[in-house]
Amino acid sequence: MTASGLPRRFGHSRLVRSFAVAGVAAIALPLFGATTASAAPATPTAATTSAAGATTVYPDNLDGWIRESLSVMAQHGIPGSYDSIHRNILRESSGNPQAINLWDSNAVAGTPSKGLLQVIDPTFRAYHVPGTVFDPFDPVANIAAACNYAADRYGSIDNVFGAY
Repeated sequence: MTASGLPRRFGHSRLVRSFAVAGVAAIALPLFGATTASAAPATPTAATTSAAGATTVYPDNLDGWIRESLSVMAQHGIPGSYDSIHRNILRESSGNPQAINLWDSNAVAGTPSKGLLQVIDPTFRAYHVPGTVFDPFDPVANIAAACNYAADRYGSIDNVFGAY
């Protein structure tokens, strides 16, 4: 739900804001020099309601996406810490939710890595977390799926210190 009480449409508002932040995000370039999503305005656009009825509003920026992802992950028992998610995002995409890697072995094979944590489509499909949008470019869905994968493969995103 949004702050206005209307149902939230994951992905739509984020993608529009991402284009505005990243400039020409439709052009996929190698990740060198990617802009950071932390420059996005800190306007509240996402809200979740806890079982106790309290509503948490998250800003539509890197900090908000990570915090919202951690909330979703906690509901599904997926381990991970803010610092580890942030560290991996900066390494993988420089905080650009529209990042696409067009030069590595995955891209050559036809499945480029996408989003904040550079997830390929088959991995996103296999590790998608219910309650998030089924869109690898949606920041919360991308983080949750990548952390779900990292938990399955490495025990937690906290154990990932390089490309995975």
